[in-house]
Amino acid sequence: MQLPDTRYAITRDGVHIAYQTVGEGTPDIAYVGGYATHVEVELELSWAARYNRNLASIGRLIRFDKRGSGLSERASPLSDLETRTDDLRAVLDAVGSERVVLIGEGEGGALASFFAATYPDRTMGLVWIGPYARTAWAPDYPWGWPSEEEARAVELFRTTWGTHAYAKELLRGDISSVADDEEWVAWAAKYFRYSMSPGEAVRFEQMWYETDARAILPAVSVPTLLICPVLSHDPGEDSHVVLQARDVTERMVGSSRLVILPPGDWAPVSPGRQDQVVEEIRAFVDELATEQLALDRVLATVLFTDIVDSTARASELGDRGWGDVVERHHAIVRSFLSRYRGIEVDTAGDGFFATFDGPARAVRCAQSVADAVRSLGVQVRAGVHTGEVETIAGKAGGVAVVIGSRIGGLARPSEVLVSSTVKDLTVGSGLAFEDAGEHELKGVPDRWRLYRVVA
Repeated sequence: MQLPDTRYAITRDGVHIAYQTVGEGTPDIAYVGGYATHVEVELELSWAARYNRNLASIGRLIRFDKRGSGLSERASPLSDLETRTDDLRAVLDAVGSERVVLIGEGEGGALASFFAATYPDRTMGLVWIGPYARTAWAPDYPWGWPSEEEARAVELFRTTWGTHAYAKELLRGDISSVADDEEWVAWAAKYFRYSMSPGEAVRFEQMWYETDARAILPAVSVPTLLICPVLSHDPGEDSHVVLQARDVTERMVGSSRLVILPPGDWAPVSPGRQDQVVEEIRAFVDELATEQLALDRVLATVLFTDIVDSTARASELGDRGWGDVVERHHAIVRSFLSRYRGIEVDTAGDGFFATFDGPARAVRCAQSVADAVRSLGVQVRAGVHTGEVETIAGKAGGVAVVIGSRIGGLARPSEVLVSSTVKDLTVGSGLAFEDAGEHELKGVPDRWRLYRVVA
């Protein structure tokens, strides 16, 4: 995998956060790793590069090092979830990402959840791999780590962080299938050495041990996929990783779904695990895209207008004269769009495409435009239709738009032609219509009865 450029986002408090983007698809996918990361060293392992490449096949992948880790600036004092959430926001702003699918791994899922709860308008969906909301044991959290286990972990960080021995110990727990693979062990040791110093690792470990993210979870309202990898040496429904995952799921009152993977490695980068994880994420993102299409469909009235015989008139008037007519025509149309609360979607040459939230206003706008442009020595035709309109690449689109365009193309000079839907929805508005017969609309099924506006 070709190493992407590492760039820097600047946070509100002036801290530089290292990030990379991979791929150019949609949607945007921001990956939030654990507290120890290094965006460049990670890709030196072929399996890690493969994992990121596969994620980038789903959408544009955004990876970053949180402050205090990897290539980002060190944090002093330690940054809390709120600060690190703002770091993620700074990265998304830097890459121009307005809405994102968040993927959090382990502790990174808590940060991703905090962002999703704080910025639901910028979060399309949330994936949490290996979900757990706290580490420490408590009477209401019996599957947490007791303090003596935490003390052992801190001592291990302090004395062996980034060494061959530490890497081997970590792999035995999280990726046991490669614990004896020297390539993996050497890469893991380097990865942790480059991610942070032993002292910084101890500080982050102690901070996370004291963090309880459970209060965040009920505020997460976006669709959420929780992926729980069950360890091969600790299988079963009473496994601590399963109990932690169920606890997170129960606290997320929104549309959350838990997927428990078969026994194996914990880390999603594992050779035996990553295809399972990627396919679950791919299916989830596809569901989000389908849902988004449905949510982006709204009832709207579309209006299409264009100048009749524009080519002939342009030849008669010459470039300068015709340019003046078109400019004045555009000004008239836009003034009436403003008056009748229409939204200009597109302008092509001498034609306009606009949407309205009511059919009567669209018809009256079309009538006003048809009357007003006669003073320019030109006539326009107009077509109006009401239906479900989709948002495609930021613009209104879909079958309803095609229908409106075809109706406009059938109208005669100074005529406003509408569909039967518009006629039926404007009863009581004072508008009067005359039957214009049934017509075939190119590219649209069935025959359509149209009506011309007469008053």
